[in-house]
This record gives sequence, structure tokens and C-alpha cells, in this order.
Amino acid sequence: MPTAAPLSRPIMAGVVTALVGFTSSFAVVLTGLGAVGASPAQAASGLLAVSLTMGLACVVLAWRYRMPITVAWSTPGAALLAATGVVDGGWSAAVGAFLVTAALILLTALWPALGALIARIPPSIAQAMLAGVLLPLCLAPITGLVANPWGVVPVVVTWLIVARLAPRWAVPLAFVAAAVVVAVSLIQAGAPVDAGLLIPRLELTAPTFTLGALIGVALPLFIVTMASQNVPGIAIMRSFDYEVPWRPAMLVTGIGTALGATAGGHAINLAAISAALAASPDADPDPKRRWVAGVSTGISYLVLGGFSAAFAALVLLAPEAVIPAVAGLALFAAFGSSVQQAIDDPGERIPAVVTFLVAASGISLLGVSAAFWALVAGLVVRTALHAGRHRARDGG
Repeated sequence: MPTAAPLSRPIMAGVVTALVGFTSSFAVVLTGLGAVGASPAQAASGLLAVSLTMGLACVVLAWRYRMPITVAWSTPGAALLAATGVVDGGWSAAVGAFLVTAALILLTALWPALGALIARIPPSIAQAMLAGVLLPLCLAPITGLVANPWGVVPVVVTWLIVARLAPRWAVPLAFVAAAVVVAVSLIQAGAPVDAGLLIPRLELTAPTFTLGALIGVALPLFIVTMASQNVPGIAIMRSFDYEVPWRPAMLVTGIGTALGATAGGHAINLAAISAALAASPDADPDPKRRWVAGVSTGISYLVLGGFSAAFAALVLLAPEAVIPAVAGLALFAAFGSSVQQAIDDPGERIPAVVTFLVAASGISLLGVSAAFWALVAGLVVRTALHAGRHRARDGG
């Protein structure tokens, strides 16, 4: 009879899942929150809020359903915020949009028709919108090489070498390289670091609700969170023979998003890419024990949340272009996947291209961000092209 693997194996798988997930994209979260008006302290609060809520959500779902269910912050959502910029009403309006996003996630759990409506948005359109949002961020490593070569070259070279040898650690170790660059710059400058920046704290913001924030932030944030995180997350778990309970998962992530919103947390959702780290046989040969990895992931996120202020301080003190370069490298895989899915179907290619270009343009019309207008433009073009084909077939 084969000997069971030690329990330390799924525990360590959970720790690795959290470390990879956190260090790979926390810079994107801070960038996104800062772009929509958060002060450095408010952005640090938002990072702490999503760390705590997704950690608790992991523990609750994995423990309750005995599955390696992991929850993450919405990295595509943070990228969307970075591309959106400050909306009408400023930071408080962005917080109001986060609350509306939470309400929409909860509504998806309680009213299946809403989920079905989101599912009717062609994947090519949704992915093209995401690709357009990600493009400016993905250019940061390239522009950074020109703006600050001494700071950015070590980050890019580290990422490239590790991507060849151990791909899952490429971005985390690129962040380590960035941390070294920051430390060296601080030593050279001889500037003292305020110890108060290292203390994690939640800063609550009273929400306000503006039409521009609701349409330009809440709706696109909800769509990218569902289309790029929750739906793929379910599919990845299913590939390992786990059937994630949809309604409870949406209830937990919706409540978590609502709890974190006034502290600056933008959204949490089912993990997608990182979900495989806890759900695969590498976590434990016995599928019935992998839920321990889900609990370990959640506890690890709670611990990492305690260092959120330190991570935020690192971003604040970094030389020009260094942290944006790390954020851009973290999004390369997501950008490539989005582009591939957007243009994969030749019949959907033109609407997808229009969606991508509008999203990448960064235009703002009537106080509403480009992401919303990209969806509108893509759907209008798709409807016009498909309607013409139908008429041609009828006439033939």
C-alpha cells in the first residue's frame, strides 16, 4: 500500500501559490488604485484590504467544500483601473464603483440570468477589451529601458533568465531585482525611510456614486472580473476534476469585495492561472487532501497582508520606471492570452480589433472611460457585420 505524502506538501503548495500570486501582481494593484485617485496611504490600505479578504475567502471556501479553491484579487481589474485614470468624483467615486461591482457579483449569485447575460458577451470582445486595457501597461518595460536603463535593465534581464529556467518565478524574482535596485538607490541617496510607512493600516473612504464611475469603472470591472477570472477559474478547477459551487463562490467573493471596498479594495474573485498551483497533483497526489493547499494559500495571504504597507512603501520609494516595468512584465502572459483569444475566430476578428483599438486609445467621452466605449464599439460593429451576413443569406 503506497505511503501518503506528508501533509507539509499541500501546505507548501499553498505557500508557493500565495507568494507567486502576491509578488507577481501587487504592483499592478497599487498602480491601478493610484491611477483612480488613491493616495499612497489609501492604495496601501486597498492592498491590505484585498489581501485580507481573499485570504479569508480561500480559507472559508477550501475548508467548507474540501476543495483547493483559491481566491485572488482581480489583476485584470487593477489593470483596467490603471488604464481608466481618475473618474468624475475622484477616489470616493472609485470606491462607490467598487461597491457596485460587489453588488453585481452578489447579484450574479442570486440571479442566474445576470450570469447568463454576461456569458452572451462574445469572448472575443471581452478579451479584446482586456488586451487593449493591458497594452499601455505592457509597454512600461520597453519605455522604462529608455527612461531609466540602470534601474530597469536588471529587472528585465532577471525576468528573462528566470522565465527560461523557472517560468512561474520569473515575475517574483524580477520584483526581487527591483527591490535590490530600490535599496541601492536609497543607500546612494542616504535618505532615511519613515518607519510609519511600514505599518499596515486600513483607511476607510465614504463612497460616492457618479454615472461616469458606474459606467466607466464598475461595469467594465465586473465584466473583466467575471470573464477573465471567475469563468476561467471554474474551468481550470474542472480540469482537475473539481466542480466549484458557483453560487457560494460568488456569494463569498461578492461579500469579500463589499467588505474591502471602503478600505480601497477593488475586487476579489476565483483564482485562474494560480489556481492550478494548489489544485494540481503537484500539490498532493491525493485529490482529497489538496484542500489543505487552499487553506494554506489563504493563511499565507493573511500573513502577506501584514507586509502590505512595506510593499507599498517599496513602490513609493522606487526610482523612475522600475515598478511600472515589473507591473508590465507581470501582465505579459495575460496580454498574450487575451490577444490570442480575441483574434482566434476569423469571423470575430474585425469587431475584436475595433474593441482592442478603442480600449487601447484611452479616450474618455462624457466622463466615461475607454473600456466601456470599447465594449460598445465592438458590439455595434459585430452586430452590423453579422446582420449584413444574415441578410445576404436570406437574399440568397
